[in-house]
Amino acid sequence: MSQKEFEFLKIINKHLRSSYLGDDCAYLEDSNLVISSDCLIEGIHFKLEYMTPSEIARKSLLVNISDILASGANPRYVSIVLSGKLSDEFIDEFYKEVKKVSGEFNLEITGGDLSKGPSISIAVTILGEVGTRRISSRKNACADYIVAVVGEFGSSAQGLEDLEYGIRDNYFVNYHKKPPLHPKIVEEIATKTKHKYAMMDSSDGLCDCLYQISEKSNVRIDVQYKKIPKKVKNKEMVLFGGEDYSLVVCLDKRDYKKIAGLTEIGICSAGEGVFVDNKELKYRGFDHFC
Repeated sequence: MSQKEFEFLKIINKHLRSSYLGDDCAYLEDSNLVISSDCLIEGIHFKLEYMTPSEIARKSLLVNISDILASGANPRYVSIVLSGKLSDEFIDEFYKEVKKVSGEFNLEITGGDLSKGPSISIAVTILGEVGTRRISSRKNACADYIVAVVGEFGSSAQGLEDLEYGIRDNYFVNYHKKPPLHPKIVEEIATKTKHKYAMMDSSDGLCDCLYQISEKSNVRIDVQYKKIPKKVKNKEMVLFGGEDYSLVVCLDKRDYKKIAGLTEIGICSAGEGVFVDNKELKYRGFDHFC
């Protein structure tokens, strides 16, 4: 999240003061659902010169599914608003992939809207079922909690850079276009934990996740860089690169031992701030408004 986004949210909160604002998903406890909305804009989140309609469709769904998974819920219902300079071919390829992804994640497409516009934008609203799952919040971390991750960091940023340099097919490019999600591990976390936990996806980078949790939970987070799963050598990409959609989880030590597939990278303690190898990490997130 960029500084400008923080400023906008302060203005919004001043007017709305909603108890639902703060996490990527709102937990509608009375309905036993979580809900989230997100959008992808041509030129900001993707470019037609290196992403096909099917790749755009897949990513637009995956990034929204990821928000629901990061809440601990099970993604179930999706509405899609698609606008731009649309053609029959684009619509056909886009919704063919929508059908494929919805089948993979057992989603129901509940509707949406189509509109003409100057450039392509995709706005998605997604609902997740809670059932008996324990829902996360970035304010739930406590001192002595383990900081763990699922997935890797920096690969999507490397893929985006490769695309900008004209590379169209390698591991990092595919990771950027089709980020892997982790629904099975999410289910384990949401059903096996006995204590509250904080979980976010790294849509805006690992640093952003750590700082959001640290600030909302009023804890200090210490991380060891060598423990962070990564395939890139660029430290900036690992710490600050966005769109990996990996998971950052802060949970009780007893719960951590129950979940297979987590990688411990650090610890929460009393205090404030984020530290990597005992050096304070200055906040920086992906800027959607630059």
